Amino acid sequence: MIAQEKPNIILINADDLGYGDLGCYGATKVKTPNIDKLASEGKIFTDAHSASAVCTPSRYALLTGQYPSRANKGKGVWGPASLTSKLLIEPSQLTIANVLKNKGYSTAVIGKWHLGFGKEKTNWEVPLRPGPQDLGFDYYYGVPLVNSSPPYVYVENDLVVGADPNDPLVYLGGKSDEEPTPITPIPHEASQRTPNKFKGAVAAHKLYNDYTVGTVLAGKAIDWIIDKTTKEKRDPFFLYMATTHIHHPFTPGKNFQGKSDADLYGDFIQELDWMVGEVIACLEKQGVSDNTLVIFTSDNGAMLNLGGRNAVKAGHKINGDLLGFKFGVWEGGHRVPFIAKWPGKIEAGSTSNQLICNVDMLATFMALTGQDITTLENTDSVNILPALLDNPQEQIRNELLLAPRKEGHLSLRKGKWMYIPAKGSGGFGGNKPHHHAWGGAAGVTFVGGVNSDIENGKIKEDAPKGQLYNLEEDKYQTTNLYNQYPNIVKEMEIALNSYKSKD
Repeated sequence: MIAQEKPNIILINADDLGYGDLGCYGATKVKTPNIDKLASEGKIFTDAHSASAVCTPSRYALLTGQYPSRANKGKGVWGPASLTSKLLIEPSQLTIANVLKNKGYSTAVIGKWHLGFGKEKTNWEVPLRPGPQDLGFDYYYGVPLVNSSPPYVYVENDLVVGADPNDPLVYLGGKSDEEPTPITPIPHEASQRTPNKFKGAVAAHKLYNDYTVGTVLAGKAIDWIIDKTTKEKRDPFFLYMATTHIHHPFTPGKNFQGKSDADLYGDFIQELDWMVGEVIACLEKQGVSDNTLVIFTSDNGAMLNLGGRNAVKAGHKINGDLLGFKFGVWEGGHRVPFIAKWPGKIEAGSTSNQLICNVDMLATFMALTGQDITTLENTDSVNILPALLDNPQEQIRNELLLAPRKEGHLSLRKGKWMYIPAKGSGGFGGNKPHHHAWGGAAGVTFVGGVNSDIENGKIKEDAPKGQLYNLEEDKYQTTNLYNQYPNIVKEMEIALNSYKSKD
């Protein structure tokens, strides 16, 4: 076989995995030996973030190197892509897949997509184009939206897996006179799943089983790696593996049910760990582990849904001691695990406090493959390769724009300061037992968190109109310093507004 100079790259992007969900980040109620081993053989980042606390905009940032507030011609992408969403990334935009394909890489995305299909909207008529293959990916296999949303089928490239032309997938929309295709029921304790809104494609729906999604996606990833490493001419490869784990519903396979000490939530984490282990083992078996950069991270922080709350009751800290949850702009919404391993290049067992973000992957992959990052236009991506390979004393990135679900809570991290121009988190606000999406002040109180603006599960009436935290001294955001440092607030406000004017 022909020798290969450029490293292979595997980017594993977990779904809703919180800062406290892994053993190497302090978890004690779940066992994650494979991810912990990855960390012991590589580098852990303690100040890594997703650009958004929401799944779809976070993925937009990861793939494009742009803050999601700039998407959609400046209107931004703020929430999860809908069932009928068009492709949210313009085919003309540069993506991390394009960057690597330009240097001869074979590219694939396996797992959750959730960035839409089509030019105007997704009508679910095949082929589903434009889609991943129009953004630099040679191959796609996975779940088109998310595991809690229909159509509950797999898509391969631009076709529905197992679909029959005589029994196509049909979106019912608001129609009520037609019966949707039945899907396997799941228990209430697995957390909410949206009812199916499609008819037809009976055979395709039968191929989709909530309890085997992890096995299917891990198997597809392994098959693709094997295919790329057994060819006569071995091109470098890039695999973007976007797991549905650990997004609700929590449906671990039989081998993982009841195996953790954190309810179904913990069982799902342990299945994710197994998936990572299978991929790493495949790299080793194929003899390419030493020349492969493996990055493991999450699209946003953990969600305090029913599964999350049951895990908390069992003593598990889903976001560690960070304030807040998915969808919100407090640290728990976007500070995420980030682990990188590259034998001989990244120091084993090392830790970094560099401020980094998933939006930085585009510039970093360009630098890694010898491309000139100064040619980038309209990018928010910063080359963090020095932070991966070395231990810079100065921060590479000093500012970071952070987006929650609510546009009015778009916030700015600058050095040690975190500025939020409004009260609360800008995310979920459920507080009743039957509510699916807990968060905000009520969620903080539920997990035993402390914040100076919160009392009895509510934001105090006399709380400052905005928030300022010194993360160097107060990582867990216990004390809002907004009223104590008016000059810093003004400086942060001006800086934040400068980003808004660019969008």
